[in-house]
Amino acid sequence: MDYYIVDTFTDALFSGNPTGICILKNALTDALMQKIAEENRYSETAFVQKAGSSYALRFFTPEKEVPFCLHATLGASFVIHHFLNPDAHAIHFETKGGSLEVLCNKNKYNIHTSAFSYAPLQEIEEIEDILGIQPKESYVSRDLFFLLDSPKEVQNIKPNFQKMKQLPQGLGVIVTAKGTDTDFVSRCFFPKLGVNEDMATGSSNCILAPFWASRLKKNRLFALQLSPRTAQLVCEVTENTVSIEGSAVLYLKGEIQIP
Repeated sequence: MDYYIVDTFTDALFSGNPTGICILKNALTDALMQKIAEENRYSETAFVQKAGSSYALRFFTPEKEVPFCLHATLGASFVIHHFLNPDAHAIHFETKGGSLEVLCNKNKYNIHTSAFSYAPLQEIEEIEDILGIQPKESYVSRDLFFLLDSPKEVQNIKPNFQKMKQLPQGLGVIVTAKGTDTDFVSRCFFPKLGVNEDMATGSSNCILAPFWASRLKKNRLFALQLSPRTAQLVCEVTENTVSIEGSAVLYLKGEIQIP
């Protein structure tokens, strides 16, 4: 089976989020896809199979399947655009989280998806123990997210992942602050999925982009994810939709030996 490793939401190798992309000729069992993802150890491994004029796309962390992952969608788009269908300007995916369309323009990939709603969250008593800092504001969406004072605070937090796993709400935890050279910064943690820190997270910006668009009174935003590998994204908010644009870089092309 053809296999690619792609660094996503970056234009430089060894930064952004590395993602495994498996190109299926025949369907695999869920158990085998989970084994491959566990062996790869990336935050997500994507499995791509041609389905008529679109592509079926599934995502597995090292511990479980997830319905929606934008950095792996970007990685799959890069592989299709560079190796499977170089003439494609628009790529359609069917995922367990719904349909996605990606527009390709050289090495820029623009993913159109729905914005996530969010609401204020009552203060969580143990959050200072979990984050090592008391946030200014707290919100709940698909993930919990917390507003901090500065990019430096976002950069310096050292979460307690064992305690974070015990939070009853939220798939993950996001911390964010207004940027200096960018509109906003963030870091993202998903220990419930076996991923302590995600290096570049497209889906978190379905929450953060609408939040910061409202705060900053602008629809086009430049975002920086302050993970150890860093990642750059451009987000545009239009009513209830978000388009997230990023680049990608190929690290490896090879084969997985399936018995």
